[in-house]
Amino acid sequence: MSINRQRCLETAKRIIVKVGSNVLTKSDGLNLKIIESVSQQISQLTDKGLEVILVSSGAMAAGLRKLGLAKKPDGIPERQAVAAVGQAGLMMEYEKAFERYDKKVAQVLLTGEDLYHRKRYLNARNTLHTLLFWRIVPIINENDTVSVEEIKLGDNDNLSAMIALLMNADILIILTDIEGLYNKDPRSSDDAELIPVVSAIGRDIEQFASDIPGALGTGGMLSKIRAARKVNTAGIPMIIAKGTKKNILLKLFAGEAHGTFFIPKQEKMANRKCWIGFTAKPKGVIRIDDGAVKAILENGKSLLPIGIIGVEGDFGVGAPVEFKNGTGDVLGKGIVNYSSADIRKIMGLKTGEIRKRLGDKPYDEVIHRNNLTITGECMIDS
Repeated sequence: MSINRQRCLETAKRIIVKVGSNVLTKSDGLNLKIIESVSQQISQLTDKGLEVILVSSGAMAAGLRKLGLAKKPDGIPERQAVAAVGQAGLMMEYEKAFERYDKKVAQVLLTGEDLYHRKRYLNARNTLHTLLFWRIVPIINENDTVSVEEIKLGDNDNLSAMIALLMNADILIILTDIEGLYNKDPRSSDDAELIPVVSAIGRDIEQFASDIPGALGTGGMLSKIRAARKVNTAGIPMIIAKGTKKNILLKLFAGEAHGTFFIPKQEKMANRKCWIGFTAKPKGVIRIDDGAVKAILENGKSLLPIGIIGVEGDFGVGAPVEFKNGTGDVLGKGIVNYSSADIRKIMGLKTGEIRKRLGDKPYDEVIHRNNLTITGECMIDS
């Protein structure tokens, strides 16, 4: 059965909605009319039995307004302090808006550390499942008050994609300040054309996106395309639409075609495979030869020592590791059965030679197929 926009929206039960800074803010702080509109629309969707998780930007803008600052501070502690002040104000406005429709909300602040580690990842998922079961709307943002580079998720486009994967969502909707993805920047080119449907994210699509920067947010269009690639690979569709358009969410679910629809792969990826491929932080790199590339991509095989031509980094058994082809293109990620030191000893060997080299052979595979996820980044050539 072909995948199309209307069918995806008709059958969607669990929705992730991300609202960007350019939608939620104006020159003097938060755009309260937009917060009210988004809250009303989400409330109406939940009244119809849908589960909605909101990923919201806007904390920094709210903090700047409260503190009377004209721009973001340069220092990390100062920026984190501004975000802490703003987050309280942002949630207060959401709480007031949702309360008008008899809806309760919950604030969920996450860092990369909460999602990179499997146990904390599962704990976050269980919490969100409980909130949805209680018919509470989770409002998620990155925990900017404690985030540093090592645990930062990057931007809320990436965060929304990771939440969609975490919760096995049926669709991700990103609301931004333009209609969708164009073939050039519509703010500076009169002949820019909206791309209504994207069936594959190739280099041409990335090029369109890279020419359309963000203004207030940290993402811009390119980060939205990267979010689409993640969720589409996992079998989750995505829409980019204009968040300031009146009742945009209700219009989408009423069957109206707005924005850009990104067609996902036919089958959904299992949750654990999603975590391995798109959330677990790689501790190193394994480079593999053309034979291993073919075996993994075309024949669905595990990664054996004989196909390994290089190892980068130091990691232990059970670590998530990227695997790349000989030219450095990322194929995917997997959980290793051997440490980096042992892989260096056995790479290029047949499985029957492992015991002789190591004195033991707990596994034939360096990465078993069940612990391996192909992300597809290496095949973006269109």
